[in-house]
Amino acid sequence: MACQCGPTSRKQSFWGQLFGGLVNTSRNLPLSGIRIIEFSHMVMGPTAGLMLADLGADVIKIEPIDGDKTRKLKGSGAGYFAMYNRNKRSIRLDLKSEQGKRIAGDLIENADVLIENFRPGAIDKLGFDYETLRASNPRLIYCSNRGFLSGPYEHRTALDEVTQMMGGLAYMTGPPGRPLRAGASVVDVTGGMFGAMGVLAALEQRHRSGEGQRVTSSLFESTVFLVGQHMAQYAVTGSPAAPMPARISAWAVYDVFETADDEAVFVGVVSDSQWLTFCRDFGFDELLADERLRANNRRVEARDRIIPIVREAFKKMTCDELMQKLETSGLPFAPIAKPEDMFEDPHLLASGGLLDMVLPDGTETRLPALPVEMQGERFAALRSPPRSGEHTVEVLEEAGYSKAAIDALVAGGVVAGEG
Repeated sequence: MACQCGPTSRKQSFWGQLFGGLVNTSRNLPLSGIRIIEFSHMVMGPTAGLMLADLGADVIKIEPIDGDKTRKLKGSGAGYFAMYNRNKRSIRLDLKSEQGKRIAGDLIENADVLIENFRPGAIDKLGFDYETLRASNPRLIYCSNRGFLSGPYEHRTALDEVTQMMGGLAYMTGPPGRPLRAGASVVDVTGGMFGAMGVLAALEQRHRSGEGQRVTSSLFESTVFLVGQHMAQYAVTGSPAAPMPARISAWAVYDVFETADDEAVFVGVVSDSQWLTFCRDFGFDELLADERLRANNRRVEARDRIIPIVREAFKKMTCDELMQKLETSGLPFAPIAKPEDMFEDPHLLASGGLLDMVLPDGTETRLPALPVEMQGERFAALRSPPRSGEHTVEVLEEAGYSKAAIDALVAGGVVAGEG
C-alpha cells in the first residue's frame, strides 16, 4: 500500500463514527418520486442510471430474460456491474416476445425517464423509439447514451477506447508515437454523467413546460470536451499540445520524486507564494536567494537547475517524513496510490466516501460514493447491486399484475425472477 499520512486504524474508527452522519440514509432525497426505466449494459448507460438512483430516483433496470451479460464479464470488466448498478431494482423480461414488450410498455407509460445505451436503432426495433413513446407519455424524458451525437458518425458503433483514440485523449495520455487509453473508463463515465446532467435539466424544464423531451449524450463528444483544454492551448499559442509524458510543464516543480524508502510522491509548486513557502520550509536557501526565480516563468526556464536540487533533498527523506512536511506547509502533494489502496484510505473511511454493500454473489465490500455533498451529506447505498431479476415480482405487482398473472408469465418464459 502507498505510504499515507493520516490517522491510525484506531483513529480511523473514531473518525468514522464521528462523521458517520455524513451519509444520507433517509428517503427524503432530491429525486424521490421520480421513476426511471433503464435499458442498459456495460458502463455508460448504467452510470447515468446510477447517478440518478443515488440522488433518490426509483431506477428499474430491465434485463434480458437470461440476465445482463455485463454481470459475467471477466478481466477489466469484472467490476462494471458491481460499481454502476447499486440503488436499482432488476426485472428480467423477454423483449423478443409481444407480452414482454407490452409489460415494458406498461412500465414506460408510467415512468418519468427512460435511459438506454444500445447501438443506434436497436431499441427502435422493439417499438420503444422516442416518437412512439412520446405519443402515450408526453412527459417522458428519453435519454439515449450514444457513441456520437448527430452528424456523419452518428450511426457508427463506438467504445470508450475507440473515442479516446479518435478524439485525441489517447494521443495525449501516451508517450509520443504510442497512444494509450486512460487507465479507467473515463469517457464511458463522463458520457453517462453528461446524460444524467441532461436528464436533470430536462426534469427542471418539464416543471415549466409540462412536457418531456429527448436527451442524448455521447462518447466522442465527451472525449473532445475532455481534450478541449489542449485545443484551447493550440488556439492561444499556435503550437500543438505535446502528449503528457513529453509536455512542457507550466511549473518548474510539478513531478514525481523518489524518497529514501523507495516510495514516490508527487509534488506541485504552482504559484509564486507557494515557491517562497517551499524554499523556506525545505531549506532551499540558494534557490530562495535567487530573486529571478521569484517569477513562475523564470523558474520554468531554470527547471534543469532546480529539479536536481529538489530530487537530491527528497531522496534523503522517507515518504512519511516528506508528506508530513508537505502537509504542514500546505503544498500540493500526493502519494502514488493504487486503486486497491482506496479501500483503506482514512479520508474516504471517515467521510462516507465508501459505501458498504453486498454484491450479487454475496461478497461484502465498499465502493465509491457519488462524489457530491448536499447540505453536508453524502448519498448512500440504499440498495446493493441487485441480483438478476431480484425485483421482477415486486415491480409487476406494483404495476397491477395479479399473482396468478405473474405466475403465468413466469411459466411462459416471458418474465423471470432471480437467477
